[in-house]
Amino acid sequence: MAQIIAEPTGPAASSAGKGLGGLWDRQLPHYPPTSARYRYLALTVLATIVLYYELYIPGAVATHIIADYDMGFTMFVTVSIIGNLLGAFASLVAGLADRWGRANLVVGGLFITGLLVLFALPHAPNTLTYTIAFGALSIVEGLILVATPALVRDFSPQVGRASAMAFWTMGPVLGSLVVTLVSSNTLDAHPNWRFQFYVCGTVGLIVAVLAMLGLKELSPSLRDQLMVDLEDQALIEAKARGIDTEAAAQNHWKQMAHLNIIGPAVGISLFLLFYYIAVGFFVVYFATNFGYTEQRGNSLANWYWITNALALLIAGIFSDKIRVRKPLMFLGTVISMVGVAIFATLTTQQDTGYYTLAWVLVLIALGSGMSYCAWMAAFTETVEERNPAATATGLAVYGYTVRTVVCLSLLALVFAVPATSTLIDKGTKVSEIAEQYPDQIKTISAVEPATLAALTKNPTDATAGAAAVGQLIKAGLATDPASAAARLQQLSTEPVPAEDLAYLGEHAADVQKAQKDSPHQWQRWWWICLIAQILFIPFIFVMTGRWDPRKAKADADAHAAAVERELAALSGQEPPK
Repeated sequence: MAQIIAEPTGPAASSAGKGLGGLWDRQLPHYPPTSARYRYLALTVLATIVLYYELYIPGAVATHIIADYDMGFTMFVTVSIIGNLLGAFASLVAGLADRWGRANLVVGGLFITGLLVLFALPHAPNTLTYTIAFGALSIVEGLILVATPALVRDFSPQVGRASAMAFWTMGPVLGSLVVTLVSSNTLDAHPNWRFQFYVCGTVGLIVAVLAMLGLKELSPSLRDQLMVDLEDQALIEAKARGIDTEAAAQNHWKQMAHLNIIGPAVGISLFLLFYYIAVGFFVVYFATNFGYTEQRGNSLANWYWITNALALLIAGIFSDKIRVRKPLMFLGTVISMVGVAIFATLTTQQDTGYYTLAWVLVLIALGSGMSYCAWMAAFTETVEERNPAATATGLAVYGYTVRTVVCLSLLALVFAVPATSTLIDKGTKVSEIAEQYPDQIKTISAVEPATLAALTKNPTDATAGAAAVGQLIKAGLATDPASAAARLQQLSTEPVPAEDLAYLGEHAADVQKAQKDSPHQWQRWWWICLIAQILFIPFIFVMTGRWDPRKAKADADAHAAAVERELAALSGQEPPK
């Protein structure tokens, strides 16, 4: 057996980890032992968490950013659309990670994103500069978030693939959780939104240093092969000497242009429609629909992210135990659909309690976590069935598709919930004026415009004064002429500034209409998310893998026997009976 796993020569022989050259040459000539493999997987997952933390941090302080740059909600969404569009094309470029490798792409990307978040975004002087910086962040994110799941696949055989992918898929979930945990616990003490970026960027650079010092990857001759079980290691290393990595890298895009690759990528992109909005606009939604502060909105979102992370982990372990993915995808989708349906119904019931919303979010997160974890495992296995050397290319197809669907969904959101733009852009100032001059605004609202105009022109107009007193008593704002007169007198002694009155006159009616329309518009959007999850179900059936755990076990046993026969043939021994 020692002969079979003798040190490879040529491209597989690497100086990875030797001296300063190890900071660039990260290829491993052998499949690593378990402890090292777990270390590389942990660094990859940590990098993924940080990348999503950096990408999602604007959503936690969206209302602050909108107000500070005076960009408006629609412009804020447009910035996200531009970022995702750039990230989509960057994901296609990242398909070249099958040729370039993965680890250096991750390490270099972490340094760039850390610097962008720490310096460029919080110090952007205007909306244009902020958009450019966010676009740059999205490009790098699109590149390295294809490389990280490729690394996870390389270091995880199919038997443990769901568990490994569970940890990777916890990246966006834990990244979102870190965003909401940090912001909900620090916004009171540090209301300046830039503080969130300073914390995030610093963490990003620390993780970049850790990845630079410790992250490695398999040599092409090792990662270009299919590993079903860790017991395949000896055979894979033996065959690595005969792998033509250049030939294996040919025609990757053509090999991925099949229904069972493109279809599931489209399907999961639709399934995640609810998740996209949760990431970017949960705070906005809870603020405009239920009147929550940013801190309370982020606190409610924590229920979703924590449950989603646990669901991913449990589902991954369970999927590997029963050796199937499809039943978990289907069951998880049904659970999530039930939760989304309830969530949509509650949207127009604005007296819904905090914990009712929390438990519904728990249900959605449980189902979506179960489905997504199993899908990631099944998708990488489907790609491997086509060509294990094209893993990054297959993931690039997924990355491009999901970001393109995000762009389209954000565009649709702007048209589906226009009331939100009014509430964010105009409603905040209307509310501030109403809070600063509550009694005066009530008085002005109760007095008829013609009567108010007459009093403004001539405060001693007895006819107008009598009419105003009667209108205030009728509206229930005064019990007698004396208290009504006191209210009218307040308009003179503590007047509402003319510019504020003009603003109210121009926008108050629109804001009131938006407050009435917003719940129904959001409800329509959540029903669209439910339909998108239904559309995901047919694509489960075109992916590789079994529905029956017994048949999956039989496949694994047959594979193990085949590996034994190949090893015996390579060593010149008699194959086992």
